[in-house]
Amino acid sequence: MSIAAPARRAQDAPVMNATGLTLNVTVHSPALSATSSSRPLPRKRSAITVLTALACLSGVSVTPMAAARSVALAPHKATYKLSLDHARLQSGVSDVTGKMSFAWNDACDGWTIDQRFQVKFVYTEGEEMDLVTNYATWEAKDGTSYRFSVRKLVNGNPDEELSGGATLDGNKGGTAYYDKPEARELELKPGTMFPSAHTMRILSQVGSGDNLFSVPLFDGSEAEGPSPVNTVLGKMRTPPALKVKDGDLLKAKAWQVSLAFFPANPNEALPDYETSMELLENGVVRSMLVDYGDFRVKMELESLEKAPKPPC
Repeated sequence: MSIAAPARRAQDAPVMNATGLTLNVTVHSPALSATSSSRPLPRKRSAITVLTALACLSGVSVTPMAAARSVALAPHKATYKLSLDHARLQSGVSDVTGKMSFAWNDACDGWTIDQRFQVKFVYTEGEEMDLVTNYATWEAKDGTSYRFSVRKLVNGNPDEELSGGATLDGNKGGTAYYDKPEARELELKPGTMFPSAHTMRILSQVGSGDNLFSVPLFDGSEAEGPSPVNTVLGKMRTPPALKVKDGDLLKAKAWQVSLAFFPANPNEALPDYETSMELLENGVVRSMLVDYGDFRVKMELESLEKAPKPPC
């Protein structure tokens, strides 16, 4: 399958669900619950997926498939400012504002991600919509097991809650299970990755010349299950200086990385949404642009500090 994502059709413009802008940011979305506004939401597979997919294990050297370098990543806490970058007239979106807090921590037997995403959409008719997503995960350091909990609110009302876990058996695939919204299981195809393992593969391949790959990614942020993700690894970048608490984290090399998130339905040829980011080789996301087709949202780093090391 070609890694390059085809252009998205205007009629396929995303509608954002309560997951917010996926870092945990998605597009093809189910009908909103009765507690939600009648205004459709652009659906993203959580900016969760994106930042989630970008949290990694500090101080660990890995040599995944097609690796060109070892990876040593830094657990950290960061906040990002969200704003509207561009909107076409047909999008109906006049403004987007918000914040995302993101924490990646070493939990000895695995690593955890805690993320809170808050965003306000203002539409051209004057209507406003507030979206909040809380997302927490644990991933085993060997990449074989995963647990998740997601809670989404629209205008202060509960919209969706998901929880469960998953296991993988090498390249043989595995099984994911949901406790909420209802108990069920689904098969994970061979080659499926959890977020941190996916990030490690990205950072092990940047600069190697092996710049394209596609895998199913499971993070639990959507009820449909894994999302096929195409990854394009770009050139080294030199971001502008930024003053933060632990500025030494920003001294790591930065790379341009683009991801295209596709629907789980293999008959859908176009991506739900695409992201382009500046990713540091220690796992810190410096900035990100999320493209939903009819509008784009940018995420800019505001604060950054090291996460405490665990007593293990």
